Amino acid sequence: MRIGIGYDVHQLVEGRKLVLGGVVIPFEKGLLGHSDADTLLHSICDAILGALSEGDIGKHFPDDKPEYKDISSIELLKEVAQMMRSKGFMVNNIDSIVVAQRPKINSYIPEIQKNIANILDISINKINVKATTTEGLGFIGKGEGISAYSVVSLMEI
Repeated sequence: MRIGIGYDVHQLVEGRKLVLGGVVIPFEKGLLGHSDADTLLHSICDAILGALSEGDIGKHFPDDKPEYKDISSIELLKEVAQMMRSKGFMVNNIDSIVVAQRPKINSYIPEIQKNIANILDISINKINVKATTTEGLGFIGKGEGISAYSVVSLMEI
């Protein structure tokens, strides 16, 4: 068994869609980034890559490569999943936290979990996604950004 941890953060800005876990969430701002800036999927990618001892998302999908401009993070997670399978592993468990003052995402969590399960070809009961705030503290509490943390355990196929 291998374990990896992932973290990602992006700034909230006007004029962008807010995408978390591959789900477009209605909100007046979206996350700024080279891709769709899906902090949750980025943190999961980083956790899987960490468990595989394969560096991080920036190593595999650098933000200076035009082919990754505005790419859906679903595609990035699919590539990471393929790498994981080719190394003889599958996801045993994912536990993630999205940290955002606004918007409230609890009602979107079932759809987010379904997306992740489909991409990784695992049972939805192996995925836990939680949401929390910073109680108004820091840049997240001021509504300037969203972050996500993920822990992934992998097992050999």
